[in-house]
Amino acid sequence: MAGNTGSAGPDLSGLKIEERERENHSGPKTWRTVALVVLGLVIVTGAIVIGRGRAPAVEAATVRPGGNSAAAALLNASGYVTPRRRATVAAKITARVVDVYVDEGMTVTEGQILARLDDSDAQRRLRAAVTQRDATAARIHELEVNLANAEREFQRQTELDKSGFTSAQEVDVARTTVESLKAQIEATRGDVRAAEAQIAVAQQEVDNCTVRAPFPGVVVSKDAQRGEMVSPISAGGGFTRTGIATIVDMDSIEIEVDVNESYIARVETGQRVEAVLDAYPDWRIPAKVRTVIPTADRQKATVKVRISFDKLDPRILPDMGVKVSFLAGERPEGQPQVRALAPREAVRNIEGQPVAYVIRDGRLERRAVSLGNNLGGEVEVTAGLSPGEQVVVKGPERLRDGQRVKVKP
Repeated sequence: MAGNTGSAGPDLSGLKIEERERENHSGPKTWRTVALVVLGLVIVTGAIVIGRGRAPAVEAATVRPGGNSAAAALLNASGYVTPRRRATVAAKITARVVDVYVDEGMTVTEGQILARLDDSDAQRRLRAAVTQRDATAARIHELEVNLANAEREFQRQTELDKSGFTSAQEVDVARTTVESLKAQIEATRGDVRAAEAQIAVAQQEVDNCTVRAPFPGVVVSKDAQRGEMVSPISAGGGFTRTGIATIVDMDSIEIEVDVNESYIARVETGQRVEAVLDAYPDWRIPAKVRTVIPTADRQKATVKVRISFDKLDPRILPDMGVKVSFLAGERPEGQPQVRALAPREAVRNIEGQPVAYVIRDGRLERRAVSLGNNLGGEVEVTAGLSPGEQVVVKGPERLRDGQRVKVKP
């Protein structure tokens, strides 16, 4: 049995570590491991400390004054600046342009001459009509002389008839001559009036060769040049112009926007509006609704609204892009007044409380704020912030009171 047991498996006694060797090797390895662990902890701790000490970069915005703003934005829309009076002035006749007296940017008055057309043919027709009138009027004088003679003859025949020295036939002939001459004079006077009407037509043709401004405004487009043909209708292909110049009445500048028909009930005539031109994003222009066009666009499901500026400015030009906010009515009495307007991104909700981080001397100052109405991309602040302060709008999710930050340029 013993022999079988010995041959059943290998002898493991040879794997035994002597106590002396264990003592010689275990000490240094253990201390080396401990040293490495301590060094790693130091490095990690140092990285954390350095990371905490580094100022994160944030984006900031300046809080705007709230003033006495008492209205909230009910609806936002976009559109374009457009004039109520805008006209491409054209000629009433087809003719060649002789002179053009205006250019882009010029200010014109009502009735000012914009251009002259070739009026040589119209002048000839006018002279012919005047000559015809004068010739017809000369016949009247001749007939009046004959009428005076006929009336004297009729008078003599009447006296002779009373004395019995003439016949009734002679008296009738004299009377007929007088009445005939009177009728010829009336007919000739009618011909003179007809000739004068022809003169007026010819004169109108001459006047049509002078193109005038229909209202005061500014020339925004010069559409014809000297020597070109112009016509009130499109004729002659691309070689005939249909307009002389385009004039805009700058006093009729207003805003035209399309409002979704689902929200048109929020808009009414006379409602206050705040407009911002795309060209001047920091300029807020007061305005009001002039009219709501009483029809909808079935293709876009919108209703057109026209808005008048409270005060016009030379910077406001036709066809500029504009964004508008339709404001609610006045703030109810007793409701806190707006101290400032801050970007909506500057307000954070922490534990159910709206707060904002104010940057003061490169460090954050956490402020609890009281809010009013939302005004598009801004929010009314009734307490907690003051105009002119810088607030964080973009930055790390976790910010701390007193933390040092770096503001992005």
